[in-house]
Amino acid sequence: MASESSRSSRSRGSAQKRGILCGHGERPVLQVFGTKENPGRRFWGCVYYEVNDECQFFRWANPEVGSEDPHVARLKRKIIALKADVKASVWKLKVAWVFGMVGWVGCVCCWL
Repeated sequence: MASESSRSSRSRGSAQKRGILCGHGERPVLQVFGTKENPGRRFWGCVYYEVNDECQFFRWANPEVGSEDPHVARLKRKIIALKADVKASVWKLKVAWVFGMVGWVGCVCCWL
């Protein structure tokens, strides 16, 4: 059902400033996809999107590649930080292993 696949936030901000009109002559509204393919992705659609299928007006609200959800950007930064922590921990483990081996070799040499 159309009401399940998207929801309208009834925001007309930048679409009004640009003077974009749909096939009905109305200014589009900012809507959010609720589908599996594009969950949470915003788009500009006809005011009558869920009522009348005659108008096919559609435009992504954020077509730029660089723009992404702030939550996703935060998680990406967190992943980068965690990878750096893992890399530092691996290096420390290798250093500890080398010191441990040198210690064992030293003990064996002293014992003989």
